[in-house]
Amino acid sequence: MRVNHVGEVCAQALYLAQATVTRDPQLRESLLTSAREELDHLAWTRDRLDALGSRPSLLNPLWFAGAFAIGLAAAKVSDKVSLGFVVETERQVSEHLQGHLGSLPEADLPSREVVARMQQDEERHAAQALAAGRRNCLHPRVC
Repeated sequence: MRVNHVGEVCAQALYLAQATVTRDPQLRESLLTSAREELDHLAWTRDRLDALGSRPSLLNPLWFAGAFAIGLAAAKVSDKVSLGFVVETERQVSEHLQGHLGSLPEADLPSREVVARMQQDEERHAAQALAAGRRNCLHPRVC
């Protein structure tokens, strides 16, 4: 669950960095909405860590800073690149969460519920970013 918590720390940084750079107000609001939803994930994973007698990573500030820098770099290239980065990141996170669901004990229903809900949200974030990227694309034949 600690890895999932770190992932949510990174998600916060990515979305906030991308929202900071975009000049598109609709995209900024979409990114900030996703960041707020990721705050839920952060709280859920923290609650599970507490319930399991564990703690968050001591490196969270470093993870946040690194992810923020990556988000800034992607967003500075273009909104399309930034959105593509969101799509691919969320796809990989969804795959990770699917694998985590497969390894969680069947009896750990609270953790399974958290991970399954997070996976649904991540897949929705990827779909929203994909749709926004197509909407913002200047070359429809390429997009």
